[in-house]
Formats: sequence, C-alpha cells, structure tokens
Amino acid sequence: MAKNTAKNNYGAEQISVLEGLDPVRKRPGMYIGSTGPEGLHHLIWEVVDNSFDEAMAGHANEITITLNDNGTVSVKDNGRGIPVDIHKQYKVSALELVLTKLHAGGKFGGEGSGYKISGGLHGVGVSVVNALSEWVEAKVEKDGAVWVQEYAYGKPQFKVKQIGKSKMHGTTITFKPDAGIFSTTQFDLKYIIDHLRQQCYLTKGIKVTIVDARQKNLPQVYAFFFEGGVESYVRHLNHSKQIKHESIFYIEKQTENVMVEVGIQYTDDFKETLFAFANNIYNPEGGTHVMGFRSALTRVLNNYARSKNIIKEKDDNLSGEDVREGLTAVISVKIPEPQFEGQTKAKLGNPDVRTAVESIMNETFAVYLEEHPKDAEAILSKCILAQRARAAARAARDTVIRKGALEGLTLPGKLADCSSKDPKESELFIVEGDSAGGSAKQGRDREHQAILPLRGKILNVERARLDKMIANEQIKNLVIAMGTGIGENMDLNKLRYDRIIIMTDADVDGAHIRTLLLTLFYRYFHSLITEGHVYIAQPPLFRVAMNKDMRYAFSEEERDKHIAELLKIKEDRKKSKGKNTKAADEEEEIEENEEPNEETAEGTGKIPGIAIQRYKGLGEMNPEQLWDTTMNPKTRLMKLVTITDAAEADETFDILMGTEVAPRKRFIQTHAKTANVDI
Repeated sequence: MAKNTAKNNYGAEQISVLEGLDPVRKRPGMYIGSTGPEGLHHLIWEVVDNSFDEAMAGHANEITITLNDNGTVSVKDNGRGIPVDIHKQYKVSALELVLTKLHAGGKFGGEGSGYKISGGLHGVGVSVVNALSEWVEAKVEKDGAVWVQEYAYGKPQFKVKQIGKSKMHGTTITFKPDAGIFSTTQFDLKYIIDHLRQQCYLTKGIKVTIVDARQKNLPQVYAFFFEGGVESYVRHLNHSKQIKHESIFYIEKQTENVMVEVGIQYTDDFKETLFAFANNIYNPEGGTHVMGFRSALTRVLNNYARSKNIIKEKDDNLSGEDVREGLTAVISVKIPEPQFEGQTKAKLGNPDVRTAVESIMNETFAVYLEEHPKDAEAILSKCILAQRARAAARAARDTVIRKGALEGLTLPGKLADCSSKDPKESELFIVEGDSAGGSAKQGRDREHQAILPLRGKILNVERARLDKMIANEQIKNLVIAMGTGIGENMDLNKLRYDRIIIMTDADVDGAHIRTLLLTLFYRYFHSLITEGHVYIAQPPLFRVAMNKDMRYAFSEEERDKHIAELLKIKEDRKKSKGKNTKAADEEEEIEENEEPNEETAEGTGKIPGIAIQRYKGLGEMNPEQLWDTTMNPKTRLMKLVTITDAAEADETFDILMGTEVAPRKRFIQTHAKTANVDI
C-alpha cells in the first residue's frame, strides 16, 4: 500500500468553499458563457430579463436601456420595484439579497412566488452582473420613496437607504463591467438593438427604448413598440420575401398553464424559417413546442387537402418536409416552470407543452384554412410542388450517395485526400482554382490535410432546389468528400473532416466564391456551422523582404509597420558599420541591387533594398510560402464561422443571394460608403 505522505494527503482541509459571489468571479464562463463580447452583452440581458419578467407579469410597460459615456449601462423599468424590506430568514434587505446571493429572487417559490412566468428560472440573475462589475448602483422607486444601494465587485458599500421621495415606481440598475474580467468592455449598439427588438416582438404592448449616450453631443435614441406580437415578427421576417398568401395565420391562446402564440406565413423560398421561444428565450434546437407544432401542421394540411380533393385517395400524404418548404413560423410559449436541456436553454423539454401546442394548432389552423380558402389553396399548391420536387431530389441524392459509397476514397477525382482516417485530426481545404490547388497539394501536411480544388464558382443554392443543386458537379464533389450526406439524410457523425476550411483569393472573385460556399453551408449543412466545423483561411496580402529578412502582412497597416521596422534596421546597420567603411558600401550595394518593388506602399515611393509583393491570388505563392502563411497549424490565422443572430443571418443571405433585386440594391446603397473594395 502507498504511504500516507503529506503529498498525497486528501482531507477536509483540501476542500475550498467559495462564499457569496466568489464562484462567479472565479469561473465567470460557467455563468455567462464567456468573457468575450457575448458574455459582456449577457450582463445586459440578465438585467433586462428581470424587467421583461415584470412586463410578462403585467406590472410594467416601459423599459429604457442607456449606454452612458462613463462606460456604465443603466436599465430602468416602471415595474413594481424590487422589495426593500428586511427578509425574515437572512435579516437583510430583499434588495441586497437579490443583488448578492445566487438564485435569490421572486421566481422560485411556485404559486406563491412573485412571478408565474419567467425567463430567468435557469438563469443566474442580476447577482452575477453585480459580481462581474466594478461598480453597481441599484435604485428602487416604491411606495412613495426612493431607495438606493451601491456595490463594488459584488460587495455592498452601505446598507439600503432612503434618499428621497417619488410618486413613480420601478427599478434602475446601473453597472460598470469589470475590465479585469472581460476582454472588451465596448458594447455593440447594433447587437443590443437586434436582441431587444426580438424581445419586444415577443412581449407585445411593451415599449423598449435604447439610448446611446456615449457621445454627449450626439445621443442616439431607438424605440420599439409592437402591438401585433409574433404576427408582427413574421411580417418583419418576410418583409423582403415573395409571400404566397397575404393573411398571416396568428393565434394567441391559453390551455391549462401554457400560453401559446403562433404566427405562420408561406413564401416562395425553398427552406423553412422557424424561430421557437419559451418565456422569451430562443430555443435554436427546438423542443416539445416545435414537435407539437410540426405534427399539427402536417396533419391539418393533409386533412384539409383530402377533404377538398386536392389530394386524391391514391396519392401519398404530404410529408413534414413538404409542408415546411417556404414556411415562416414563430412559436412562442409562456409556461410557469420551463425545463430546458442544458444551461444554454437550446431545447425545451416540457412534455405538456407539446400537447398544448398541438391541440391549439389542430383546432385553430383548421378553422383558418376553412375561412381563407384562397390562402389555403396557395399554401397547398406550394406544398404539393415541394412534394414533387422532393421526389426528384431524392432520386438525384440517392445516386450521389450510391456513387460515393461504391467509389470510396478515389472520389471525387480532384480530391487529394489525407492519410489519416480519424476525422478529429483531419481537415479539408476547399481551394479556388487548379493553380492554388496545386500549390496547396504540394505544401500541405499529407497526413492530416486534404485538398479539394474548385473550378470556378459553384451554383448559388439560395434559389435552387436539391435536385438541381446535386446535379452541379462542384457541389456533388464536395458532398461526397465531406461524407455527411445532404438534406433529410444528413448525418453529422459521418463527417470525414473536423475542420472544413474555405481558402480563396483575397479579391472580389474570391469573396464571391466564399459567399457562395457559406450560402451552401448555411442552407444545407447548418449544423456544420453551429457545431464549429467551418473556417475561413486568412492568407497574407503582402510579402515584405530585405535581404533574408522576409515578413508577411495581412493588412496595409501591418505592411507599413514591417516596412518601418526594416528601414530602422537598415539605418541602424549603417550607423553601426560606419558610413565610409568598405563593408557598409558593399552591403548598401547589395541592397540596392535586390529585386525591385512589385508594389509600393502608399506614400513611401520606391524603397531601395526592400521588396514588397502584393499577393493577388493564392496561386502566386509557392508551396512553402502557402504552408508557412496559411496552412501550418502553428503559424496560420483562421476565422471560425459562427452565427450570432440566426434571424439576421437568414435575412442577409436572402438579400444578398436571393432573386429579389430591390432589397439587394438598398443594401448596397446603404453600405457603399463603408465597403472595403479592392480594385
């Protein structure tokens, strides 16, 4: 047996207990996801969610968020105000308890609690905001008085005190994020606007005002107020699309303890746009409410179609995929005790919610179709067309899958596969053109890196059905190479490469090819992006060299910095050797005879002794340069493709890659002045 030495002693003294809010400061990522920009903005959401909970409970109708010029954020509502009386168990003010204790609040007491419906049941609340802030002030207007308490790094600076009188009611929380914890403390106004606009759609009848007062002389004010709820949200999502019917199906109804709100409208798209929420929390992976909705949608449309002889007895029923093509839907449920899968609340798990949504949809959507026969006809025409196209796509897809299975690793012919069969250590570079593909194949790590060159531009899949898409040779090769399949048979577990890396030239054509590929991944391989498998390679724009000192620059600013450093080195050498020595003259002569500048830095003129090359394409790099700068895992720079806002991403792809010209023209006119165009 091992001796019980001091080194392997493990007793009670080795167990540490973090009191109060110390666990939050010790492991902030566990509570807010990250200490980057998303985590920073999560502080605002935690405070704002409390105000929305007051609104959902019927006690508030105005919320104001102010970005102050001193780096603080203020969130004010006209709700009841956080209680300030002494808590019987803890012997401190309820306000202090809420701000300093994890999981303290009015949302955990069941029927007798302060809230029947809340989005923060699984959240960590304003106490985490307090823990991760340098300074917090909580001000409560309640019962004719104004109460205040301040905190520093989560610690109360004085007891809750009354500082005046007021006829108003509500709570104002002002906080300054701790710069020692967050990588940035700069708030993104657009990100805040987009998030709060969505929340405003989901809580109809509440006014949300956002004030950017960071520049005292130029305050910006944005206000939202939507009486239509998710009906207005559906109209917003479809504002740049071709709709199939004018009227939006909308229902708001409660059964048992579940409040269900649904909006539906069909467009001429080939994809489904669905957003599901539980207590205003977005559920990207759906859940029981989505299952109930989809089941009822398919059943009601089939029953209606057969009752009107639109589908004959001998015909097959419409499938779930058939009725979801072109669908734009928003599902919002409000329930007393939501059960989410995981801290991120990506999926709702309440079984009773499925029953509630399904029964309400069965009843009300059937009535809608009967009362709107023209709209019903347009919807079913869309669904039947989708059914026929899907049958053709299935045949084409099966051909691709069979071909891939039979011909194995030799497919596609252009693919230079890697030796490793372990997906976790393998990566696929999608390269523009045969020239760059040749350099990449020679310079790669053959054990772990596969190369698939593309000839020209792939099909724009935004406006193409699956059968036409799979007929495209470039897309077909990519589908076979990745191994996941496509459409309803896609299986992410069969992905042959953990990283799919888009590597295109740094010019307009390269950007277009990159956009076409991203459109393909977003529409047909969405989980590749959400699971973090898609990257964009960042090749250098310039090579700056003096003698054997060679450097790469990824921007004009970095290029100019390298030039300045090399000029200083050159000047220092001259000084150290002496201007009139033979060695200095010989070195200067060598530098003057170096290869000429291939590109001149702006404002520098010709620079003797320094060679500047502008890479206009990956094919201009030799294999060694491509490996050193773009493919070597130890030195390369890559961007991970993520989706911050699914609704905005969906709309942007539709504007840029869809058939409607007017929205794209407006987008170009709006962003023309800020575009970085390489001519």
